Formats: sequence, structure tokens, C-alpha cells
Amino acid sequence: MKKLVRNVLRSSWVQRAVGVLAAEYLRLVWLTNRFSFDPPNIYEMAEPHQPLIFAFWHGQHFLTPFIKTKATHRAKVLISRHRDGEFNAIAAERLGIETIRGSGDHGGAFNRKGGVGAFRQMVQALDEGYNVASTADVPKRSRVAGLGIIMLARESGRPIVPFAMVTSRFIRLNNWDRTTINLPFGRGAVTGVDAVIVPQDADAETMEKCRLQLETYLNEAARRAYAMVGRPEAGID
Repeated sequence: MKKLVRNVLRSSWVQRAVGVLAAEYLRLVWLTNRFSFDPPNIYEMAEPHQPLIFAFWHGQHFLTPFIKTKATHRAKVLISRHRDGEFNAIAAERLGIETIRGSGDHGGAFNRKGGVGAFRQMVQALDEGYNVASTADVPKRSRVAGLGIIMLARESGRPIVPFAMVTSRFIRLNNWDRTTINLPFGRGAVTGVDAVIVPQDADAETMEKCRLQLETYLNEAARRAYAMVGRPEAGID
């Protein structure tokens, strides 16, 4: 029975249907929540510095395609090759975000699941003027920023912009990344924090300092965002 279910979920038509439905549901969520931005001029501040590396936590990723608000915002997002990643990729592409398939940092082992190829594609995308979005935490280690995104910033010379997108109404799953399913008809918030700049000659000590800074900024962005929608208790501890 498990094999049958697995095969059904792997079928292209099921993946396509789930991805499309997910995209349209997220569009409903975006349109029916009243979003506020902090700082209010966040786009005016960020646009002159594009391309940028946008960082967010695992489990808070569903609404991130809507960070792109103009046709001139060229963006690609890193999505894993896992079956769940296929649904996410279809949804992201339907919402106008190009995808790079592969895994990010696994404690530095970029050779896993197409990690090396994905890293090269992200560097190339930034060179071509695309913004690149990626989760910052290491898979299976929630809210712990990995070195992968720090290495990307060092290699590309581009700033990392930590941000959070939340809604007042949501369901939070009890899994490793605390997956948050945003719900419609509430309030929303997008918060940004100062960019993390990684020098291109950064040594191991400097990269670790940048990693910890990114971790702190992402937690701050999430706390501020949940406070803005009246749900401070939902902020990251």
C-alpha cells in the first residue's frame, strides 16, 4: 500500500495538480491578508542593490514568491529535488519564480543531492542579475543557519537580505522545520533586517561570525513580523 501511495505521489499529473492547487491557494492567502511592511520603504531600500540573496527560515517559505512585486524583479529560488520539492517547484513557477533544483548546505557537504551544481547555478544567476532566494537553515536543524548561503555570498560578492513573511492566521505543524501553513482572511507582515555582507576574502572565523549574524537577524525578522500581526507568542524563541 505504501508503495502504491508513493508511486501515485510521484506521478507527474499528481505533482502538477498539487503544485497548481497550492499556487492558487497561496495566491488567495496573499490577496485576502492585509500586509504591512517594516521598514515601510523596504523595496525602495533594496532595489538599488539588486541582485540580492534573500534568506528565510525553512517552514516559513510558502509566501516567499510574493516578495516579487514587479515584473522587473527577476528571481530564482533554490528548491530541493525531494518529492515535496517538486510540488514546491511547480507552485513557485506558476507564481512567476524560476527555480534552481538541488540541495543547499548539509554541514558543508555540497556534493549531496546535486548541491555542487545548484551552488554553481546560484552564482551564475546572481552574475546574470537574478535575485536568488534560499532557506538559510541546514536541513533537519531548524533555525540554525548553515554556511551554504554564507559561501554563496562570499563567492558572488552579493549581500544577503534576511526577511520574514507571516500571517496572523496559520497552522503550525509539529515537524522539524515547524512548517507554517498560512491561512486567508487575516493580517500579514513582511519584515526585513540589515543586510549581511560577507567579504570575498573571508576566512573561516569571519564566515562563522556572518553565519551567526544571519541567524540573529532572521530570528529578529520573525519576531518583529509576528508582533506586527498581533501574534508575538508565535515568534521564534
